[in-house]
Amino acid sequence: MDAEIDKQLDAIGGDAAAALKGKAGIANARLAHEIYQQAFSSERAQRLINAGANPQRPLWASTGVKDPALPDTAYVVELVADGLVNTMPHKTLDAVDDHGEIRGDTITGTYADAKATLEALDGLGISYTRVTEKLEREGVQKFNASWDELVETVANALAQHRTASAADA
Repeated sequence: MDAEIDKQLDAIGGDAAAALKGKAGIANARLAHEIYQQAFSSERAQRLINAGANPQRPLWASTGVKDPALPDTAYVVELVADGLVNTMPHKTLDAVDDHGEIRGDTITGTYADAKATLEALDGLGISYTRVTEKLEREGVQKFNASWDELVETVANALAQHRTASAADA
């Protein structure tokens, strides 16, 4: 998210745009966490949990920092709350171990600030909706390409196995 939005902020230029660089991804995740908390604090969710259901755990996927101007631990230390799963790259894990400062829950209570970040982006003409739609479309394309590659690899392996089996017969 930040890579896409920061590119647009660079094109806009100025102090207001520069102040928002590297903030959209964290704001997005924090607002996703707000939705999670709302869903799992509902009466229905509590009944299910009380009956033995396990609540789903939010997953922050691949929280490595791509922009060298940001701290290499930013997407870890700024996205801490109970019950989360973080699939950070090994390099990020090493950085967090070496110099990351985990300050406890850095999400709960930040929702208004996260919304203000997205509103400030909108004020500069950057549509959160258009960005998320673009990223979703590109993500689906990448997953589809990976799936097609996997199917082709398996089909080739099966064909080779059949050819080898026929030659042995």
